[in-house]
Amino acid sequence: MSSERDPLSADDVVASSGDAVIVIDDTSRVTHWNPAAERMLGWSREEVLGRELPIVPGELRTEHGAVLEQARAGTPLSIVTRRLHKERGMVDVRISTAPAHDRSTGQWHGWVLTLYPRESETDVHSAAMERARLVRRLTDMVVDINADLSLQSVLDRLSGSITELTGADAGGFVLLNEDRVELVSLSELPEKLHGFSAPLESSLFGELLRSGKSVLLANEDTRGLQDLVWADLPGLHTIALCVSNVHGRPYGALYALYSRRKVGHVELELLELLAAHAGVAIGNALAYEETDRQRLHEQVVADSSADGIAVLDFDGRVRKWNRSAVELTGYSTETMTGRHPPFPMPACHGEPIKHKLDDGRWLEILMARIPRTHEWVVDFRDITAQKHMEDDQELFLATTGHELRTPITVIHGLASTLRTRWGHLGPEAQREAVETIVERSRSLVALVERLSLGSEVSRGELDVKRVPFDLRELIHQAVTAFRPLSERHDVLMRAGTVLPPTVGDPLATGMIMDQLLDNALKFSPGGGTVHVSVNAEEEDAVVTIEDEGMGLQPGDEERVFDRFVQSGVRGDRRKFGGIGIGLYIVRQLAREQGGDVTAEGLAHGTRVRLTVPLFVDDKTHESQLYRAAHETTKISKGTEALLGKRFEASDAGESP
Repeated sequence: MSSERDPLSADDVVASSGDAVIVIDDTSRVTHWNPAAERMLGWSREEVLGRELPIVPGELRTEHGAVLEQARAGTPLSIVTRRLHKERGMVDVRISTAPAHDRSTGQWHGWVLTLYPRESETDVHSAAMERARLVRRLTDMVVDINADLSLQSVLDRLSGSITELTGADAGGFVLLNEDRVELVSLSELPEKLHGFSAPLESSLFGELLRSGKSVLLANEDTRGLQDLVWADLPGLHTIALCVSNVHGRPYGALYALYSRRKVGHVELELLELLAAHAGVAIGNALAYEETDRQRLHEQVVADSSADGIAVLDFDGRVRKWNRSAVELTGYSTETMTGRHPPFPMPACHGEPIKHKLDDGRWLEILMARIPRTHEWVVDFRDITAQKHMEDDQELFLATTGHELRTPITVIHGLASTLRTRWGHLGPEAQREAVETIVERSRSLVALVERLSLGSEVSRGELDVKRVPFDLRELIHQAVTAFRPLSERHDVLMRAGTVLPPTVGDPLATGMIMDQLLDNALKFSPGGGTVHVSVNAEEEDAVVTIEDEGMGLQPGDEERVFDRFVQSGVRGDRRKFGGIGIGLYIVRQLAREQGGDVTAEGLAHGTRVRLTVPLFVDDKTHESQLYRAAHETTKISKGTEALLGKRFEASDAGESP
């Protein structure tokens, strides 16, 4: 005798699946999120239902959109990529994407995403290498296109880039002209199509604009492909188009046409990226052609640019000198008119050159010719910050190499000695060698973890809590710990008898104090007194640390909080050790908990000011805050490794 059972519903099947299954609607909001997805990605069903999909990293949103567009056109797709885990950050996965249709009506409702752990390191590495290669090729093309100042030439270069970059069989650029579209550039299409137009309303460009998306994929299975732009391409089966915006408004669209080859998500992604860069190149070309066409308005157009722009006559003497040029060089328009520019000139349409002004600022200079008037346009911009960053990064690499070389040399030497001379060494010598290897290994771990923490800070992945804690006691502990570390320094603390409770992350604040006190000792090599004080001011507790050391150079008050920069140090900083990201991390930790860190130079030394918010006694939240104050406080894994003993106490459930 058989018993009848109700058939399983689709929801039951999805919930029972061992694979992570996610369903999103046509607005990319989550409608289904099974238990396997929760286990794999960390978010619970309640956290994501009805909300936008939270797992796509910002740098991969274009790829995600390209995959969805291809799947919506009826092509299921499986790719190796990276997605965000709620707790662990980026994870390598394989995602299969397919359109979701109503079985009874056939109507499309969204997408079904099935996620699997990465299949192999080889797949991930190969996908990353291919993506890097294509992005480099795209970058080269964009640089080449941006060097051209003729609008038609820019459009022709864009059309040629479509076929070369995406593997399309033909391509073109369609201009938006009020209620019509016009084919103004083409590649691998009959020349007779150039200049033809069609109504915007009935065109695929019009459909793309109405959808609110940036990319559209059409094929012969989903719609008819009848339009003048592609009518003369035999075997046409798929069209991909992407809107190109200039100054935030739709200017035209790039078309990629496929008659022999197939289009994938990578091609769509590259097309979208090319369209974004096309808007910049077209905008630049329009600006220069406007200057050429309307001589009476050229100074107004030039003055609206943040770049310095100079128009030179045939002999290279200044005819026009815009407002930004005055601000960048300090030379007025009256002074420069009729004279040669105060910097060297690059080759026409050649590579830009970099030049250092007398005041220490750096310019990047580019020059192009205006054929009709036999004039030259010189564009120059301030790249001082970029140049400093490049110099700092070079110094960072040199310093990091130095920091790594010493412990690695010692470890390698001692390990080799132990291997070859173990039987000739006494127990004491063996123990000393092993202890030295362990100590030097710790320094390597600390360096790597500091680099990791700096990376987490730059990605905004810090997890800093805000709970009530005793700031006065925390500072007292830090000062007590640092007093015996240097015989040349006195570390003194001054605090009011009563300091209201503060709100923040005691572990993060402890790390901030350790770094600031360490800097005070390190950058006052001659010794002296380090004064530490803490007082309540309005809504904040203010901690001040003053040393009698090297101080800050003028203009470095903010620069010392950048990455790869050491306080008060320019040139060779290796004698001080470190990699120059301590204060960068300190400021981010302070700001994450509602405070801040600033620095100022003194006549003899440096004053650093740390603010921590005071605890506001709200009776309705008092019990909740009291409980929160006794919970284990977490920040990031990188911070945990750096805090050492502070986290040992936290892991044991003790109050820090």
